[in-house]
Amino acid sequence: MQEDPAGTLKKIREIGFGEVESAGFGNLSARQFRRLLDEAGLVCPSAHLPFDLGNLGPAFEDAHALGAQYAASGSLHSLAVDSKPAATASMPGMSLDEAKRTAEIANRIGAAAKHAGLEYAYHNHDAEFADLGHGDIGFDLLLRETDPELVKFEIDCGWMVFAGRNPIDYLKKYPNRFPMIHVKDFLARRGENAGNAEMLGAELGRGMVDYKPIFAAAKKAGLRHYFVEQEQFERPIMDSVRMDYDYLQQLRV
Repeated sequence: MQEDPAGTLKKIREIGFGEVESAGFGNLSARQFRRLLDEAGLVCPSAHLPFDLGNLGPAFEDAHALGAQYAASGSLHSLAVDSKPAATASMPGMSLDEAKRTAEIANRIGAAAKHAGLEYAYHNHDAEFADLGHGDIGFDLLLRETDPELVKFEIDCGWMVFAGRNPIDYLKKYPNRFPMIHVKDFLARRGENAGNAEMLGAELGRGMVDYKPIFAAAKKAGLRHYFVEQEQFERPIMDSVRMDYDYLQQLRV
């Protein structure tokens, strides 16, 4: 994407994907990125965006420039705690205070997104599944304390399974809260225990996650979009992208 965004997007379309979800635009503006999407024949219904609570307008403007319906965040860790933004790697477990603060922020962003003609979606990692005591976890608190009309969720199935939880359980319990999922696979955990474990990304169908029952449950729960996300590669990236697409085709999703 950094070296050849136009060619990369065209290759993704040639492989067979019709939708993508953005997470940054390389060295381009949102409008420039949209032109490349149009040229490649791709649409972008969801965008992961950086949110500035003091000025949410620019993020929403980027979403509209892309033609996206969903303005999403890969957690709100940097806004809910006094720290630098977290990377996609495993984060420290979400505390009770952070979970409550995250729910408040999500409702705030969701209300502003609705006013801007968009929908806000929260994407999980594994931190949301740390035990808060008495069997409660942060992800459950977020679902309870966010307004269903303002806050949707995008299950990252790989991170959820990595954390020891089952996406099917949530899809059944909270229908219509999960319009999107990330389809991610990983190999066995590396590390002595779950607290120190590292996720090792893998092509779909080569790891630990069985997506056939997940898709069956997701469709019943109101799934609208699904996006492949792979974080580590042992072969040329486009070869992995093609393998991921072929796996989804075998599932006929």
